[in-house]
This record gives sequence, structure tokens and C-alpha cells, in this order.
Amino acid sequence: MTHDITKKVKTINEKTMIAAIDIGKTVHYGYLRAPNGTEVKPFAFHNGHKSFEDFWAKICVFKEAQQLEDIVIGFESSGPYAEPLFHFLLKKPVTLVQVNPLHTKRLKELTGNSPNKTDQKDPRVIADVIALGHALTLVVPQGPAAELRRLTQARERAIKHRTMLVNRLQQLIFMIFPEFLTVIKQVTSKTAQYLLQHYPTPQHIITLGIEPLTTLLKKISRGKYRQHHAQNLFTAAHHSGGVREGMHSTVQEIQHLITIIAQENTFIDRIEKQLCCYLQQIPYSHSLLSLKGIGVITVAGLIGEVGDFGKFSTIAELMKLAGLDLFEISSGRHQGQRHISKRGRPLIRKLLFFAAINAVRRTGIMHVPYKRMCERGMPKLKALIAIARKLLRIIFALARNNTTYVENYCAHHTVKQAA
Repeated sequence: MTHDITKKVKTINEKTMIAAIDIGKTVHYGYLRAPNGTEVKPFAFHNGHKSFEDFWAKICVFKEAQQLEDIVIGFESSGPYAEPLFHFLLKKPVTLVQVNPLHTKRLKELTGNSPNKTDQKDPRVIADVIALGHALTLVVPQGPAAELRRLTQARERAIKHRTMLVNRLQQLIFMIFPEFLTVIKQVTSKTAQYLLQHYPTPQHIITLGIEPLTTLLKKISRGKYRQHHAQNLFTAAHHSGGVREGMHSTVQEIQHLITIIAQENTFIDRIEKQLCCYLQQIPYSHSLLSLKGIGVITVAGLIGEVGDFGKFSTIAELMKLAGLDLFEISSGRHQGQRHISKRGRPLIRKLLFFAAINAVRRTGIMHVPYKRMCERGMPKLKALIAIARKLLRIIFALARNNTTYVENYCAHHTVKQAA
């Protein structure tokens, strides 16, 4: 389960009970603890609504017996298997928290001085982390923000799958017609897709003839590919070193891959249209889109990953969520370099990194500070990460104040005051 991490929970007191859950695909393990040390030993319950009700009833009985007032329920990050239970507990009067798996792993070593991992041991360790005040509260995307998160994640998966298909397609083309890729370099272009669908082998190109091939290339590419391209492709087909054995089966797979790639493209286009629709329902989305170089996909992805910018009171919390918070390892005379933690949501970092690349272009809003960093000797990659952090600060301010971005605001403001 990967929900939004905000800040540490420091509300564990003598009236608070802790319920810890070790998440599994079909079976979860729960554990209950009171401040006085009274506990309910780890017990199993299934991933289903009836078992959720039984788990909640056990919590209520324990709370009543111990005369406690508050309930904190903690999970360890564990993918999608906690989602049904998590949303069931959202409707209950509890505080839900998430525990970093790294913390539980390290604390496990102290528990019994052994790295032993069992379903009975894990929930106890999770409860220990919560009791120490190292659990983190959760912000769950709701409404349009939840839709943006699901759509953004689906788009990422589709793009990853499409990339895998394209790589496989290039491998197959290289087997039967390696020269094809030297003439038609973009295998994902409409021209390449059409040729591979209808004339995938050197023999097909030769049979078609030079004049029909020239006409076809001009028509499909809308003039991009001309007579010399057709001549090069035709000559390459005549002297091709492609493998002929098993060619029929290879062509069949190539055409299958082209069909799937087209379907993925259609699916991605549909997702991007839906992202635009849901983004319009976010009140402050127009403020983020006013930032030059930040497009609809980036804004939709950021809102989906963050959930609600209004739930964050400081930029430090948001930096931690993104994994862009800085740390260094120094000891004695050794002064370590600062790095980003990378312990937050990776998609936020990816979106901000590509946004930073756009922002540092010659006409971008961050070109000057980026150039200044590079002139000081900062490596380009580190400078881009620094720009990504700056962009996140600006985005946080725009969302918080629901204002429009003004480029060179300080300069404009100074001129206005002077006038």
C-alpha cells in the first residue's frame, strides 16, 4: 500500500491503544496492545468484509476492556493487498498510520537479537515502531484526485508495456530486415507501422517496386519520406542480410506486436483525455498549469500522487513525500555530501525531473538559476534535481494560495513600487 505520507504521529499516550497489522495477500495478522503492556497475541484474519467486521469487533472489545479512548491502527507499506481493509477502516473512528518497512526491518534485529521474520513477530515490531513515534499519518486521495492517481498509474504501466513491445519489435525486425531501421529510424512512426504491417520483409519491398514504394512513402509520411528514401530502402532490400529461415513466423509476431502497440496508444490517448476532464474538477489545477513548462500530464500526476496539497502544512513534509528531502553522512573531520533520500513516491520525482528538464531550456523559467548553478561547478544532474526541488516549492505555494504564477515576479513588483 503506497499512500501519502505526511508527518510523524505523536499522539500515543496512556489512553491510546495500538493495533498493528501485517498485510498478506489472503490472510492478515493483527495485534493489539494497550499502554500498560496488556496485549492480544497476533491472530490471523482473512482479506474479506466479514473478517474485517470480526477484526473491528475484537478491537472494540479490547478498547472497552482496557478503558481506552483513542485507536491508532498501523500498516507496513505492502502494495495493493491492504487497500480493501484500509478503506474499510477509513469509515471508523481511528487514526490510520503507515510504517516504513526499513524501520521495521532494523527494529526486527533488536527484537530477540535475531533477523527472524514470522507473521507473529512482524505485527509486534510494527506496534513498537508506532509506540516510538515513528509512524506516519496518511492522506488518501478522494474524488477527482483518486481518479487522477489511478489514471496516472495506469498510464505509467501502459507506457512501460509499450516500451517493452517496441523493443521486442526492433529485435524481430533486425532479424529479418536489419537495414530497415537504417532508413526508417522511428519504428513507432505511422510510416514504419504501415510498412511493417503490409510489407515487412525485403522480398515484399522488392515485389512492390521502386515507383509504387516512392508514392506510398510520400503518401503515408505526408511528404517526409521522398524518392531518395524509397531508393535507399529498395536498395537495402536487394542487399539485405536478414534471416530467411522461420521468416513467416517472425512476420506473424511482428504484425501481432504492431496491433498491440496500436491498442496501447489508443488506451494511453483515452487516459490522457480523462486526465484532462478530472483535472478540471480540481479547484487549484489552473494555478499549477499557469507555471510555464508544466503540462496537463505532469499536473495531473502530481495531484494524483500527492492527493491534496492542502493537507500539507509545510514544504518539508511535501519534500519528504517526494523523496527529495536532503541528508548527509558526516563524521569527525569527514564532511559528507548532501543527497536526496529517495524514500518517497518515485513517480513524483520522475514527473518533477522531466518538468525540470523543460524548465531549464533557453526559454524556460529556470534557465537562469540552472545556468548559475552549472557555472559554480555543480554537476548538471545535481543542478536538475535542485531545480526539481525549486519547482516543487513553487507548485506548493501556487496550490496553497490558489494563485497564478508570474514570471520574474520580484522584478515586476520592484518596478510597480518605484512607479
